[in-house]
Amino acid sequence: MKLVTENFLLAISIFFIGILLSIIISRISKIFFKRISKRTKTNLDDFIFEVISGIIKPLGFLLSAYFSIDYFFENEITFISVLLNINKLIILIIIIKALNKVIIKSLIDSTSNVNDASVSSMISSLTPLIRASTWTIGSIFFLQNLGVQMTAIWALLSAGGIGAGLALKDPVQEFFEYITILLDKPFQKGEFIKSGDILGMVERVGVRSSRIRSINGEVIVISNSALTKRIISNYAQMTQRRLVHKLGVVYETSPSLMKMIPKIIEKIIEETNDASFDRCHFTDFGDFSLNFELVYYIPTNDYLAAMEAQQSINLRIIEEFAFNDIEFAFPTQTLNIESNKAK
Repeated sequence: MKLVTENFLLAISIFFIGILLSIIISRISKIFFKRISKRTKTNLDDFIFEVISGIIKPLGFLLSAYFSIDYFFENEITFISVLLNINKLIILIIIIKALNKVIIKSLIDSTSNVNDASVSSMISSLTPLIRASTWTIGSIFFLQNLGVQMTAIWALLSAGGIGAGLALKDPVQEFFEYITILLDKPFQKGEFIKSGDILGMVERVGVRSSRIRSINGEVIVISNSALTKRIISNYAQMTQRRLVHKLGVVYETSPSLMKMIPKIIEKIIEETNDASFDRCHFTDFGDFSLNFELVYYIPTNDYLAAMEAQQSINLRIIEEFAFNDIEFAFPTQTLNIESNKAK
């Protein structure tokens, strides 16, 4: 009886000494961490120190209870063992939750200076994966601590992983394609693109698929892998449009008018807003026309503005050609018929 009383008093002493130490360590750590954080300019260390300071007390109380109960009920196996294991589980949960907060906060702060919404979207997408990974590792550690034979667990996880890998092959592939789109940035939300026979504006880039509003008005939903496997033309990232046109005039056009045509066209383009002349040359003798090649630039990625400038140039060419009596050629054929006279 005396031994039991002594063990009980020692267990109580361990418990209260542990609580007292937890309170003291918690207060000292707050003062210590506060002094260190003042020396740095970032807020990340403040957050980490705050998380650590916040878990010192509950961990200290739980560990004090664990050691005091374990000391007093040293030879008990059943109920007390379960109680101690629950205590371990609560400690593990507190540590994992704190670890998740620190890891996610570190990722967010490390990308906060990047002025890119796609990076923030990627971090948000990876957050569930990070949490799942830490909880999985913590669960395995807890089972090993309980003395569970992990050989069977690893075999089960391996078999389950193979099955899950086969079942989730396509979703996982689409997720990594989504990460590729966010990092490589072939296109972003709000940009006008062409992929295969799809032409439209990107409305949303999802984890599994993307939505494109076509020029006809309907919404096209296409998987990320199918989209990235095609050649993508991103019109939103164009700095200028290069337009090449063929012009044909009739063979009856005089040499003096032929020499005037490049000058006339150059003047028209230079006088047009949002247009820059490159060249205009007499290139070849066609079947029914004398052909010129015209090249000019429109320094805008706005499709409507480019079409307005092109229309203005085309109308001016028609007007100037009519004013100078220059005729456009159209497909014609000349048939020469010879009659054979009887000799």
